[in-house]
Amino acid sequence: MRGSSLLDVTVKTQDTSDPVPVPAPASEGLQPFLHDAVVTLYAPSLVVSRTDGQFAGGADGFFHGDVRALSRLTVTADGIALAPVGGGLRGADRADFRAVLRGLGETTADPAVALYRRRAVTSGLLTEDVEIVNSGVRHVAFRLTITAGTDLAPMERVKAGDRQDPVPAQCDDATTLTWIRDAVTVRLAADPAPDTLDAASGSLSYDIELGPGDSWSTTLRCTAAHADGDQFPAAPADAVPWRIPELRCADRRFDHWLRQSAADLDRMRLTDPVPEQGASEGCVDQFLAAGAPWFLTLFGRDSLWAARMLLPLGTDLAAGTLRILARRQGTVVEPATEEQPGKILHEVRRGTQEFADTFALPPVYYGTVDATPLWITLLHDAWRWGMAHEEVERLLPHAESALAWMRDHGDADGDGFLKYVDRTGRGLANQGWKDSGDSVRHQDGRLAEPPIALCEVQAYAYEAACTGAALLRAFGRPGADAWEEWAERLAVRFRERFWVEDATGPYPALALDRHGRPVDAVTSGFGHLLGTGLLNEAESALLAARLTGADLDSGHGLRTLSSGAVGFNPYGYHIGSIWPHDTAIAVHGLVRAGFPDAAAPLAAGLLTASAAFDARLPELFAGHGSAAGPRPAPYPASCRPQAWAAASAVLVLRAALGLDADVPGGTITVAPGFARSYGPLTVTGLEVAGSRLDITLAADGTVRTVAPRGLTVIGAR
Repeated sequence: MRGSSLLDVTVKTQDTSDPVPVPAPASEGLQPFLHDAVVTLYAPSLVVSRTDGQFAGGADGFFHGDVRALSRLTVTADGIALAPVGGGLRGADRADFRAVLRGLGETTADPAVALYRRRAVTSGLLTEDVEIVNSGVRHVAFRLTITAGTDLAPMERVKAGDRQDPVPAQCDDATTLTWIRDAVTVRLAADPAPDTLDAASGSLSYDIELGPGDSWSTTLRCTAAHADGDQFPAAPADAVPWRIPELRCADRRFDHWLRQSAADLDRMRLTDPVPEQGASEGCVDQFLAAGAPWFLTLFGRDSLWAARMLLPLGTDLAAGTLRILARRQGTVVEPATEEQPGKILHEVRRGTQEFADTFALPPVYYGTVDATPLWITLLHDAWRWGMAHEEVERLLPHAESALAWMRDHGDADGDGFLKYVDRTGRGLANQGWKDSGDSVRHQDGRLAEPPIALCEVQAYAYEAACTGAALLRAFGRPGADAWEEWAERLAVRFRERFWVEDATGPYPALALDRHGRPVDAVTSGFGHLLGTGLLNEAESALLAARLTGADLDSGHGLRTLSSGAVGFNPYGYHIGSIWPHDTAIAVHGLVRAGFPDAAAPLAAGLLTASAAFDARLPELFAGHGSAAGPRPAPYPASCRPQAWAAASAVLVLRAALGLDADVPGGTITVAPGFARSYGPLTVTGLEVAGSRLDITLAADGTVRTVAPRGLTVIGAR
C-alpha cells in the first residue's frame, strides 16, 4: 500500500456497561514515527534504530523481506548510565554510534570509558561491532549486557503500530540465539562467546575488566532468512545499472544531495528472480524498491518514476524495470486483484496485507490508474536516451497492450477520461499517486465521489498516446495515427471539462467526480501537466504562475494542496505536505514547457530542504513553509530514504542543465537555465546511448561538453 496518512484510526464508542478497558500504551495502534530514526539499508534488508543505536520500540528493528527479524537490540552496562554523544549514517548501509559510560573510571570531569557501536547491513545480515575503550588512568570492571528479541511481525503490523507477542528464543550453543516462526529463521551469534547466554531473557552478558588504555570488543551477527528464499533478491554489489555521477558546483548542498542520493539508490536495488526469456545466464533485471521501511518492494508507479528520473545516468535500470513489470502485466479481468488485460501492477508483496476488516490488499495488486501510461512513456523516453533498438522492439507488444488498456478499461464509462474506482470495497479508495483516502477533495473540503478522473492522469494518458504513437511509427507498426487522434480528442475534452476559475484566474480542476463535476481544489498536480503536450502555451503560462504562488510554493517545495483550501494540513499526507518527487516533476515540467525562471525557486527550495535532512530527502515533509522557519519540519512517519525522492536530485540537475536526448534523431540538448545559479558547475558520469557525457558550465555561462561520438550537442553557447 502506498497511501496511508499519519493517522488511520477508527474511533468506536464505549458502552458504559462494559468493563473499563486496560489502557494501551499511548503509541499502540498509531503508525510509528521515523523522523528521528537512523535507517541503514541494503534491500531487501534494513535497520531502524534510535540515534543512540538502540532498538527501543515503535518501528525499530532489523527487517528482512517485510518481516521484522529483530525488534530489540540494546546494549547496557549494569548500574552505569550510558550517555549518547554522537552517531549517524556512514553512507547508506552503515552507521556508527558513540556513548560515554558516565562516572566509570573518571578522575576529572573528562569522560574516561566510551562505548562504540559500528553497524553494517547487507542482504539478510546485520553485523554490529561493540567496542569498549578505556582512555582513563584507572582500572575498571563492569558487566555489559546485550539484550535481543523479536516478534517476527509482518511489516503491515509494524506500520499499523500493533503490539505483537514476542517469539521465544532458543539456544543453539553457547554463542547463538535462534527464533523460528512461519518459515522465517533468525539467528544471532556473538564472537567471542558471552560469559552468560540466557534464552529466556534474550541476553548475552560479559564481565569486562580493562586497564588504562585497554579496549574490548565483540561482534554480533544476525542472519534472517525465509524458507522459500527472497521474493526479490538483492542486486549484486558490483552490477549497478547506471553510471555514478560526480557533481561539483558553487552550491555544495547540491553536490552533497546528489552524492547521498546515489548511495541510497544503490542500496535500494532489487532483482527479479523470474528470468527474461532468452536472457543469458546470470543476467538479471533490476528495479528500485519504493522506500524504507514501509515500501521496500516493487511498486509500479514508484519504480517507473524513479527509473525515468535516472535516465541521464543510463537506460539499464529503465530496461530492467520495464521488463519486470511487463512480465507481470495484466492478462485477464480479475476483480479481486483489479487486474485487467494490459494493466501494469501497483504493488507486490509476499502475502496478503490485512490492515483492517474493510481494508486488505492481495499479494499482487493492480489498483493503480497511472502506472500503465507511465510504463509506455518510460519505454519511449528510454528509447530516446539510447536503449538498444532490439530491447525496445521486444517490449512493443506490451506497449500495444498498455495502450489498449487505456482505451478499453481505463476509460470504464466511455466518457473519454481515464478514471478509477475501488470495485472490491477493500482496496485503495484513491488510485493515483495521492492515494490516501482524503486526498481528492473540493476547495470547500468535501471529498470527491468515485469514479474519479484525475487531471494528471489525463496528462499521462495524453503523453503515453503520443509517445506510444512515436514508437509504433519508428518501428513500422500500425496504429500511430489512431493514437495521435485519440490524444487530440482527449486534449479537447480536457480543455472543455476540466478548466475552472477562481479569484486568481483559470486553472484545471484536480479531478472530475462520479457525476463529471470538477473537483476544484488547487493542488501541486499542475506540475505534472506541464511539458506533457496536453496544454497549449497560454495554459502552461497560467499554471507556471499558479505554481509560484505563495499558497503552493512553500519555499521548501510545492505543497500538495493550496494553503488557502479548506482542510489544508501541513502534516496531511497528501493535503498540504511536500513531496520532493512531486516538486522535482514540476521543476522539470516547467523547464520542458519553457519556464525555467519559474522552476528556479522550486529547485532552490528543494536544495534548502535537502540540507535540513542531511541530504537524504524523505518521502515527504511538512508543508508549513519557509515563513514558519528556515528548516522544514518532518512528516514523522515518512519513509527515508525513498527512491523517487532520492532520484529527484538527478531530475532537478537535468532540468537545471536543460538536458535532453534524442538518440534516434542524433542529438543531445544542453541549454542551461537556472543552472547558472549554481555555476561554475561540472558534472561527470552522465550517460547517453551507453557512452559517457560530461558537462561544464563556466562562471561566464560558457558550456563545454564531452559527448558520445555520432551525437550532435545543440542548445549550448
